[in-house]
Amino acid sequence: MDLVNSITPLKLTQFFIISIFFSIFFQIKVESETPNQFFKGFKANPDPQISNFQPLLTDSTGNYSLSFLRVEENQLNLAIIHVKSFESIWVANLTRLAIWADPTELYFNGSLVLSDSRSGVFWSTHTDGDRVWLSNTSNLQVQKVDNGVTSPSVLWQSFDFPSNTLVENQNFTSAMTLVSSNGLYSMRLGFDFFGLYFKGESGSGSGSGRIYWRHKALEAKADVMEDQGHIYVVLKSNGFLGMYQNESVPVDIESFNSFQQPVSGVRRIRVEPDGNLKGYFWDGSSWVLDYQAIKETCELPSPCGAYGLCQPGKGCSCLDNSTDYSIDGCAPPSTQEARDFCGASYDLDHKKYNGLSRNGVELPNTELMDYQHMVSFQECQSACEGNCTCWGVVYTNTSGFCYILNYPIQSLVGVRDESKMGFFKMREGVGKDKMGLGFGVGVGLLCGAILVLGGVIGLGYYRHIKRKRERGVSGYVDDGVVVGPYKDLGNASFRSIELIER
Repeated sequence: MDLVNSITPLKLTQFFIISIFFSIFFQIKVESETPNQFFKGFKANPDPQISNFQPLLTDSTGNYSLSFLRVEENQLNLAIIHVKSFESIWVANLTRLAIWADPTELYFNGSLVLSDSRSGVFWSTHTDGDRVWLSNTSNLQVQKVDNGVTSPSVLWQSFDFPSNTLVENQNFTSAMTLVSSNGLYSMRLGFDFFGLYFKGESGSGSGSGRIYWRHKALEAKADVMEDQGHIYVVLKSNGFLGMYQNESVPVDIESFNSFQQPVSGVRRIRVEPDGNLKGYFWDGSSWVLDYQAIKETCELPSPCGAYGLCQPGKGCSCLDNSTDYSIDGCAPPSTQEARDFCGASYDLDHKKYNGLSRNGVELPNTELMDYQHMVSFQECQSACEGNCTCWGVVYTNTSGFCYILNYPIQSLVGVRDESKMGFFKMREGVGKDKMGLGFGVGVGLLCGAILVLGGVIGLGYYRHIKRKRERGVSGYVDDGVVVGPYKDLGNASFRSIELIER
């Protein structure tokens, strides 16, 4: 109690001041140990004692760091980190992940190279530069320094090879792609739009995947001209994504929540692992969500996974009512294998799939999909049943639109309109894995119950025999006389006399 009373507000204030001082001192020490640039001959190996990221190069403000980024405990990637939030702004596109151990080495010999002596080169800039430098906007550059030239020439820069993030004032061109960290979703430019694509869908008619969201230029102040080159997108500090064809007037503006409002920190956008495009700004302690391209969860490309059903305001379930939704989804990964439903011995009487029909469903992005006009749902379904590459159809009875899905089935949206119907192919064995698992679990539980019951019965029988022996004639025979408990002496004597008489 005396100790608690002795901690006065003044002492607490002194303690916090000292703590802040040591924190600042430690940060300054770390930054002073990390160079702002390096030249030919630089080498670095991963430190086994570091658990998250190992700084190699920092910008002049200390906000960004080129680092070894630990991935899945014992692997690493080369990344640019926003130091205060530990968020990766850029990662190198490695041929494969390196290991977090001594054989892995980053060195600069004119090219910045990540390699190890066993596996070879994982990544390289393929340049002949003089120095590596990180700008205070997070742009990593390999530069050529010429004597007598004021500004060094840039041979390579990370801004030309974005990963999943675009930062403030960074140009995004038609030659670039933003790819989500799980590799499923991407952002690219078209002639007069930028769009989001689902890369994981084979058979979509394009090697780059299927578009599921698009923002087209409104061309309010300027038109997109065919002979004026490709458009490009820039994230502006005023809180908008500007679409330009030249540097004068934007052909479109996609505004954020903080449009034309000053914010304290930098901005960025990122293609998220769920397929959404989100914008943020740094407020000094955290990233504040400022923009999202897709507002509703059920409008995302696959919020409930394969063969899932997203019901607005209710959450996820499965297209097949007999299957319970779980975190693992409604169907095993084998359902997404990139192969058709036919074979050498295929015929309609021996289909290699099970058909599933469901009313009250629709696609989340019909405005971006091709369709055929058909007079009935049966005609729409038949068009898919005889098509080896068709995975399913969605039909609207009121319009007669038949949407043929030539890619693995993802999440659909549940609606109240029963005239919106779907037919979906499920490979043979879909559901059997879960059924087999359930059957195995059931058999295991039954066997366990039998063993437990047998043990209880055996224990009860043993106790019964033991009690019976304690109460009954359980003595021994000595010279023809039964010796036992006192209470059974009369009966025993009587039987002895009876034997003698015989």
